[in-house]
Amino acid sequence: MSHTITSAFILLLLVLDPFGTLPIFISVMRGVAPQRRVWVALREACMAFGVLLAFMLGGRTFLQLMRLSERSLEVAGGVILLLLSIRIIFASGRRLFDEDAAPSSESGREPFLFPIAVPLLAGPSAMATVLLLAFRQPAQLVEWIAALAAAVGVCAVVLLASQPLHRWLGESVVTAIEKLMGLVLCAIAVEMILAGIKHYFSAA
Repeated sequence: MSHTITSAFILLLLVLDPFGTLPIFISVMRGVAPQRRVWVALREACMAFGVLLAFMLGGRTFLQLMRLSERSLEVAGGVILLLLSIRIIFASGRRLFDEDAAPSSESGREPFLFPIAVPLLAGPSAMATVLLLAFRQPAQLVEWIAALAAAVGVCAVVLLASQPLHRWLGESVVTAIEKLMGLVLCAIAVEMILAGIKHYFSAA
């Protein structure tokens, strides 16, 4: 399954799931001073981009050292995305961890790397996706970096506008958008799994 920069951007946006992060992000940011929230959201988005970029650039070497094939990575990535899409469709926006595990609003502590950058944005599914993009089509690495930057940029905008978006759209609309994104991601995951199986049998 080959990708263009547009399809890679859409795939990464679906995996990052900015609307699905809204409830957790709002809960975590309650303990942050209002004048610091813009900076914290931008910092966490940049850190997530850095983590995913590191996986994208160094993932091919890692896979070669581990002697993992493109077909196994494609099927494994598809399975991870399929599980993620099922959780998005059938679970609430607080699927990554319980709200009780988030920093307390009374602690006054700012989140740093965890839990917003990792695993809320740069989670296992996003890491597997960037690895797969870089491994399958390394000649288009610049395009994948641009697609990743654009997807993380959209996530940053959504996080910056989290409070007004949540109030304006309402819980039901945010949930509906998230589940629609999960449905599209499920179809992409199945396509990846089928492509990996097809490549395995055609090479056998």
